[in-house]
Amino acid sequence: MLRHALALSLLPFAANAAEIWVTNEKDDTISVIDIETLEVTRTIPTGERPRGITFSHDYSVVYICASDSDSVQVMDPETGEILHDLPSGEDPEQFVLHPDNKHLYIANEDDAITTVVDVESRKVVAQINVGIEPEGMAVSPDGALAITTSETTNMAHWIDTETREIVANTLVDSRPRHAEFTEDGAELWVSAEIGGTVSIFDVESKAEKAKIDFEIKGVHPDKVQPVGFEFAEGDTHAFVALGPANHVAVVNMESYEVEEYILVGRRVWHMDFSPDKSQLFTTNGVSGDVTVIDVASREPIKSIKVGRYPWGAALRP
Repeated sequence: MLRHALALSLLPFAANAAEIWVTNEKDDTISVIDIETLEVTRTIPTGERPRGITFSHDYSVVYICASDSDSVQVMDPETGEILHDLPSGEDPEQFVLHPDNKHLYIANEDDAITTVVDVESRKVVAQINVGIEPEGMAVSPDGALAITTSETTNMAHWIDTETREIVANTLVDSRPRHAEFTEDGAELWVSAEIGGTVSIFDVESKAEKAKIDFEIKGVHPDKVQPVGFEFAEGDTHAFVALGPANHVAVVNMESYEVEEYILVGRRVWHMDFSPDKSQLFTTNGVSGDVTVIDVASREPIKSIKVGRYPWGAALRP
């Protein structure tokens, strides 16, 4: 109760500027960064080992994967109060909110299932068997497909969101971590941490159309481990976090060529953009900070200290 009261005492009643919310998995907290000042303005306690984080489409609540608490917590972003927990299955790590703003698709790493939760009724409406150690989650812009990546099975599982059945399984390289559809829904990108690659699939045929490799001068290939990534405005470039390589790769999304690498903090994991996508905020687990990248110049402009082992990042406009 003391921890909760302290957090509430630090919270303003309304946000004055856009924010980046960062989960700190070793501190059981969220660090809130003001995008205008580039400073941490709030530190909010959560359940155990928070990782995945996403806002409802109207930003009225924020969902947090409290992995070691085996729950998805629903928080009021104004007050930092935990409103309630959602059933999630064991060890929720990543999730994605369907465009209907009602159904949450959750990867349960320990159970080899994807759990679908109705956030309004707070009930599990489906559990879908997938591969071993599911991690990444994505949903297509039209809401017709959900993707779960399985780290040990090395697959992306394509789920029909109407029938909630797997309609295809596609192989990727070792230990897939993250998946995203492009803005037009035509491509699916999947990162493979140990494989060191990002695979691009044609959504209509579900066939692989390209694969991106990464090579950084002076960095051992074993340290080049693609994890989270985000697409720039108009899907012109992808920014790919390369884990213990401590760099973000900038990939041309037309040619699938790496244009350059940006040095950031240690063990860069996930990221999100500012509202106008002029700045990119990366979570650096080992160095316990967030690197702010100026997208136009592709230069890091600030390092912001947060909690221990920052993991996920989400924009609150």
